Amino acid sequence: MRLVTSLLLLSFTGLMLASCTSVQVRPLVTKDKVDLICIQRNPAVKVDDFVMVLQRHIDAHGIASRVFDGTKPDDCHYVLTYTARRSWDFSPYLSVAHLWLQKDGRGVASADYHLRGKGGLALTKWQGTEAKIGPVIDKLLAGQN
Repeated sequence: MRLVTSLLLLSFTGLMLASCTSVQVRPLVTKDKVDLICIQRNPAVKVDDFVMVLQRHIDAHGIASRVFDGTKPDDCHYVLTYTARRSWDFSPYLSVAHLWLQKDGRGVASADYHLRGKGGLALTKWQGTEAKIGPVIDKLLAGQN
């Protein structure tokens, strides 16, 4: 009986560890003050509040943000592109996001958020976009305050 209990506990612990979140950020490093980041809307992303969260956290760093569709406006030197994917477990939740920041067409920063194993049994997988992506944006723009 003790062996069965130990095996169950070990299995449960393994499942919980397999459902960790992976966040990798290559932050923006520049001595220049960034005044504006333009966000290229990705119509394939079905996370309703994703762009709103991006804008809120960009703005919190003292940087204006503007969303555009299609061709980049001429006054946009910094452009943020993104992808995000939802998964489903009784209700939809954000499981993957990738952010790329370019300055005049050259990559200058990036960030990846990945909920390993689609969150497994972790209850935090149902946290909102703000709780998941907000800290990622803050790390991406850490030098811009």
